[in-house]
Amino acid sequence: MSTPAPAVNPRFAEALRALGLEDVEVRSFPDATRTAAAIGCELSAIVKSLIFEADKVPVLVLVDGASRVDTELVRSALYAAKVKRADASLVRETTGYAIGGVPPFGHRNRTRVLADRGLLDHDVVWAAAGTPHTVFALDPKSVIEHAGAKLVDVRELTA
Repeated sequence: MSTPAPAVNPRFAEALRALGLEDVEVRSFPDATRTAAAIGCELSAIVKSLIFEADKVPVLVLVDGASRVDTELVRSALYAAKVKRADASLVRETTGYAIGGVPPFGHRNRTRVLADRGLLDHDVVWAAAGTPHTVFALDPKSVIEHAGAKLVDVRELTA
């Protein structure tokens, strides 16, 4: 169950205002219950906002919570020689947020953004709202648009 009146991250609150999304509800969850079950959605309806390095340049990848990112597909989509997961300091430096609280938009620095097509399988998706304990819901097309993302296939395919 969510707790009332979360302390919204100021950077993310400003991003919501700048995008005309002041009416988007931010929900807060206690440490032990920040899960898809606590939110009341499928794991695949969670948006993971992950920072990678493509040829040493940060790139944000949005993928559903039930999937893993295939770095070879990211490399191919970006025409990069090498792609690897960013460390915690690069994530914070690039986005202004800590791992686990990175939202799909409202970052400190503008980066290239890729969004996996699988996000479109849902009417509503949930994403971090600037802290590891806050989330917000929005339709996936709006998330992708506000993030300035290029729609691609970057999920690992399962057998």
